[in-house]
Amino acid sequence: MLFKNQKATYMAYPSELASTLNQDAAQKSKQWLSKWPLLSPNATPLWSMKGTAHALGIKSLWIKDESKRSQLGSFKALGAPNALIKLILKHFPAFEADKILLGAYREQLANFAVVSATDGNHGRALAAASQSSGCPCTIVIHAQVSKEREDAIAAYDATMVRIAGNYDESVEEADRIAKENGWTVVSDTSYEGYTEIPRDVMQGYGVMAAEIVEQLEDNQKKPTHIILQGGVGGLAAGVFSYFWEHYGVERPIFVIVEPSQADCLYQSAIQGKPASATGSVDSIMAGLACGETSQIAWRFLQPSVDYFALIEDQDAIDSMLQLAQGYHEDTPIVGGESGVAGLALLRKLVEQDQLDVLELNANSEVLIINTEGATAPELFKELTGLTAEEVIAKQ
Repeated sequence: MLFKNQKATYMAYPSELASTLNQDAAQKSKQWLSKWPLLSPNATPLWSMKGTAHALGIKSLWIKDESKRSQLGSFKALGAPNALIKLILKHFPAFEADKILLGAYREQLANFAVVSATDGNHGRALAAASQSSGCPCTIVIHAQVSKEREDAIAAYDATMVRIAGNYDESVEEADRIAKENGWTVVSDTSYEGYTEIPRDVMQGYGVMAAEIVEQLEDNQKKPTHIILQGGVGGLAAGVFSYFWEHYGVERPIFVIVEPSQADCLYQSAIQGKPASATGSVDSIMAGLACGETSQIAWRFLQPSVDYFALIEDQDAIDSMLQLAQGYHEDTPIVGGESGVAGLALLRKLVEQDQLDVLELNANSEVLIINTEGATAPELFKELTGLTAEEVIAKQ
């Protein structure tokens, strides 16, 4: 299913949006995070998938590979740590930003507790950043979060709280715990009265966009289309805003893809305002299994995203297998369930002979982001027949 957003515009990046997310702040985040030992000091790879592009009938396909960002395995390693740094600086303005995640202020932060809800990757990143800085951290997970993902978060000394409900109910529980204890919620989704920290999470995602622009322009390239995962909208807002500011009226076509059962952004586009998902929200694409649109993210998405699209779980599974096996003689990639959504949409459109509905053709140059690797290793092996280590060995 596809929805063309009639409210998408091609204008210079609005100043009212630039006051919230901008390239300069993304570069500052990049500088702060570059000192954290848990992150690679180098930009993640931008793979040119020539064989797949030919098979799809487009000119170029680039995949930004966030499985290589850190041992945390996903792009979330940029968002939560950036927000935590900003939060700590707000309360301790004398601290030096690039020393916070080095543990330089561990004693002063021993009682500075944070809490968040998660489907897995955001909570893991926050737990790791909290452990590095010395902040106590509590993570709330819901019924669909696997034991494997729970253990991966707990490994960073987080206190785990599991509830019986879904993701949105875990967000409510995290907020309740924070108010009860006087702690601070560090969430990647915004709601009424809570926008500052989600903004800082989104700003961290701009680091990826900054790297991509540099990597492409070094080769005198520019994407015609960028396809990103949905979720609550923070990833897309953080990345699309950077490209919009950079290219202005000549920005690429922006596309968002979600699981059909977690279609909150798709529904928001139809209704013209932040809306809720209409399905069960339970998807194998765990990081995208979100029921409520981030209000602050929607401010950026409504005027910029040209198309909203939906895929099925099987589409993602098939694409995981393609990347892991290195179809079409391309580089094998460790693409997690949520990481392959962009490729899954392209494959689905080709199968249905509908590339043209996204204005895609033989001259199109498409950028997608593999947002996660094997963040659930056992599930990855079950779905692809390979371990992450076996895929990496073939690279």
